[in-house]
Amino acid sequence: MKSLWLHLVRGYLRIGLFFYYRRFYVINKKAVPKTGPLVILSNHNNALMDALLIATSAGRFSYFLTRASVFKNPKVKTFLKSLNMLPVYRVRDGWSSIQENNAIFEYCRELLHKGKVVALFPEGNHNIKRTVRPLSKGFTRIIFETLDNYPDTNLKIIPIGLNYEEADAFADSVSMVIGDSLQANAFITDNRNQNILNLKEKVSETIKTLTTHIPVEAYASHMEKLQQLKVDFLNPTAVNKCINSNYEDCSFKVNRRPETVKQIFKFLMLLALFVPYLVWRYAVKPRINEIEFVSTFRFAIAITLVPVWIFVIALILGVCFGGVAAFYFVLFTLATSLLAVKL
Repeated sequence: MKSLWLHLVRGYLRIGLFFYYRRFYVINKKAVPKTGPLVILSNHNNALMDALLIATSAGRFSYFLTRASVFKNPKVKTFLKSLNMLPVYRVRDGWSSIQENNAIFEYCRELLHKGKVVALFPEGNHNIKRTVRPLSKGFTRIIFETLDNYPDTNLKIIPIGLNYEEADAFADSVSMVIGDSLQANAFITDNRNQNILNLKEKVSETIKTLTTHIPVEAYASHMEKLQQLKVDFLNPTAVNKCINSNYEDCSFKVNRRPETVKQIFKFLMLLALFVPYLVWRYAVKPRINEIEFVSTFRFAIAITLVPVWIFVIALILGVCFGGVAAFYFVLFTLATSLLAVKL
């Protein structure tokens, strides 16, 4: 029953993401093992959207370690757990709460021993800046303790780089670049501290090649140059090459969009969805304090309120003017929305 539930949710989210993102590319998906224990490690720029993209496109059902603060509401907690999301506590949640991570990490070890997938964001927090931040050691604890308890486990690690054109914009595009798998037991020696450092360094350096990594020093000036060059942030290899060459090796194809036509369809889309848009624009968006959550809440409106609105209006039109009117309203709304997003 749970498998059916997960398939239904994943299918619905895929439809939502198709309508939400202009372009979404998955690169090197074949690197993800189809079976066996696996730890997925990704950069973290865009709050819940990062997890949704991995959950729907990595090819395996994953258990996600998620910050514990979102589990406070009992109903939300039940729903998130049904989606294989597990709470992980941070220092800001209180030192007493940190102890609860022991049970979560033990559960992760059991999952990996059973051949499941555990996904987490080793930076420990999200930030919209295009920089791979220092990694916390929590993920190394899960990996090494799994191998300590189950030394015969053929545990693999998949690094992922998520690349957004403009993470808080609509309609955005994103590429998910999957790195080649790493063999976890290759990092085992008699020196645990050195093992931790080696694994953290390897994962960090790998993720830096899978996503744009702009040095923290002079970040603003780097971003200004890259934006002037109109670089393709969906292609992190080319962007990193440009930065590392001191902007001497920078060649990008600029894709021109039919902006006037796009704006017309965007207007028509907003006309058809004016109530969900007003709720987003004036009730939800002003309350968002972190830019990293803009896309998450916008997407939440898109997959909850928008379908309800379309259903209600179609029902009213069907009752008042017949099924043909309802059909054409749904068709008009879906078509204009697709063209507004995809053009």
